[in-house]
Amino acid sequence: MVTLNDIAKMANVSKSTVSRYLNNGSVSQKTREKLDEIVQQTGYQPNLLAQSLKAQKSNMVGVIIPRYGSPSTNEVLKGIDTIAYAEDIQLMIMNSDLDIERTKKNLRLLQRQKVGVIILLATAIDKELEEQLKTSKTPILLVGQKLAGLPSYVYKDYEAGRLIAEHAIQLGHKKLLFVGVSEEDYAVGVLRKKGFYDVAKQNGAEISFIQTNFSRSKNYEKALEFLPKTQATYIAAATDLMAIGIFNACMELGIQIPHQISLSGFGGYNETRNVLPHITTIQYSHSGMGEAVMKAAIQTLETGENSLNTEWPVQLLIQGSTEELKD
Repeated sequence: MVTLNDIAKMANVSKSTVSRYLNNGSVSQKTREKLDEIVQQTGYQPNLLAQSLKAQKSNMVGVIIPRYGSPSTNEVLKGIDTIAYAEDIQLMIMNSDLDIERTKKNLRLLQRQKVGVIILLATAIDKELEEQLKTSKTPILLVGQKLAGLPSYVYKDYEAGRLIAEHAIQLGHKKLLFVGVSEEDYAVGVLRKKGFYDVAKQNGAEISFIQTNFSRSKNYEKALEFLPKTQATYIAAATDLMAIGIFNACMELGIQIPHQISLSGFGGYNETRNVLPHITTIQYSHSGMGEAVMKAAIQTLETGENSLNTEWPVQLLIQGSTEELKD
């Protein structure tokens, strides 16, 4: 007997696409014609009871993003959209604008819309939001932060911090400055900083810390204040956009990178190659993670099962903004 899974394999599409086809859902004309032909050739007869139950489930996926304009968010969304488009899944995207209360509201709105799965690109998570996520009847997939009991897609941010510090130490730098963000963002504000600090301390380096936020312009303004005073020969910014803000301040003050100060970021954004010298960074596969989490969302839609926690590797990308310390 031919099954739905057999039809999906013959058409080279997912089971969810075949289900939408059988329920007169959203399927491209080309795919519909291919499935018409296969169903006719095989004489496939769907299980009407199972089909009726399946039709009650939503094939819409909600996505909550932290803000517009973030290169990492844009790349993750690109990956999500690539898979959603290929599988004819409808997306509902909501922006929290780095406001945790807005995140909570967006979560409630998506739950009322009866979406099948919610993907949350998370930054800060307080106790109230944690409880809201853990008690949600709608399956949640977290991106960027870990939370016990929920499937999470995160990068090895602690390892990323270690890689940057090891690079600085290998170049002979002993006076280091880490420009970071609030610890409310655990991945960026805690893990990257801790990895950097642990390696620096193990090697007897002198470390200082300045807290700003994710804004390029804020880091530019802050750097205009601290650059004339700092004794650091190596500055690590917690993101590439922050590093670019500091880079622009160095240019304004006539500080030569990397001859006077070495500078690095995190993220692997294309923007790091829009300045000269290009900025040394940690490469993250944002679009790849977006594709992976969307595939997991589709699996959840089809089976009701959530995926396991996933940690993604990172890679040091050495460019022209860092060099060996000269005596």
